[in-house]
Amino acid sequence: MLLPTYAGTLEEYHLTGTPLVPCAPKVALTRTAFAAAHVISDPMAARDPWDGRPAIDWDATLAFRHGLWDQGLGLAEAMDTAQRGMGVDWATALELIQRTMVEAKAHPMRPRVASGAGTDHLPLEALHSTDAITAAYRTQMEAIEAAGGQIILMATRALPAIKAGPEDYARVYDALIHDAAAPVILHWLGDMFDPALTGYWGASDVETANTVVLDLINRHATRIDGIKISLLDQAHEEAFRARLPDGVRLYTGDDFNYAPLIEGDGVHYSHALLGIFAAIAPAASQALAALAMGDHATYHALLAPTVPLSREIFRAPTRYYKAGIAYLSWLNGMQSHFIMPAGLQSSRSMVHYAQVYRLADQARLLIRPDLAEHRMRSLLVTHGIDR
Repeated sequence: MLLPTYAGTLEEYHLTGTPLVPCAPKVALTRTAFAAAHVISDPMAARDPWDGRPAIDWDATLAFRHGLWDQGLGLAEAMDTAQRGMGVDWATALELIQRTMVEAKAHPMRPRVASGAGTDHLPLEALHSTDAITAAYRTQMEAIEAAGGQIILMATRALPAIKAGPEDYARVYDALIHDAAAPVILHWLGDMFDPALTGYWGASDVETANTVVLDLINRHATRIDGIKISLLDQAHEEAFRARLPDGVRLYTGDDFNYAPLIEGDGVHYSHALLGIFAAIAPAASQALAALAMGDHATYHALLAPTVPLSREIFRAPTRYYKAGIAYLSWLNGMQSHFIMPAGLQSSRSMVHYAQVYRLADQARLLIRPDLAEHRMRSLLVTHGIDR
């Protein structure tokens, strides 16, 4: 078929990849791996896509999670991958968490599930103080714990909005970590993912932010499972994880450099909490299994082709990466349509989708090639490419 290019041309492309077959790992993984999953819309039930609660296809959404668990991956639930703050409200996120926890408890592999707690059930104007922000977090934390979930303390837009300083972050996070029933995962999301998080931790420079976060972690090391860092900076993550106290994990959220970060430098390594793992689950699962067996060659052979794909999906503006996750889910038959909450599928161009299609094929991640080609042709037609 003819696919558009970033050069403004149409070029012939034929599928060449040999698809990976999803399977459960045969060995225990040596890295904890959370895939941050998206939600699947119900376009027939949606009435006002930009207003009110989104319509969710719960059967398809939960089946997608079963597919991740069947391959030995854990789940990061109701995160920004699930369009928190970009089409999915807290009421929907809570229902998602509750439904997911019921399924996870019944799954034979007893998968790990950690869920995002934030402050997005209240408007920013109601979150005018650190006390109000702390109380808002507690509301969501209590709901997650009642469902049986582990807590990820998601970065909140409310603290930058009130121009909070380092002492304000310390006051809020000290209280939340103390209140949590079990060790939490911290969440450091860069402004490339959400511009409203600029200056997080009360600092305009990364070194000051490092000090604030490390002081927090050292004060509560036994009550912190780990920290997810999504700054797309490999050198920063490697230096930061070397400074963590024993027992506190670094969960990479670096969708550009995850392969070397997870492999490690011989002394330290990162675990994973990644949106891209939801899109590349067969490669991720099988690569982690190879790593667990000491087979670094196979690890790189499986993951290396996924990196160009991930860099394309997470290209700037990075916050629209969710569209690429849902697009691959559609191509692979995990959902019957390419419609997203708030119509976010329109956030990326046809050229982008064409490039994701090529790179997914080359990474062996078009699991059902005939279906993927059929659906790609239908998308091209809707964009005026019918030849």
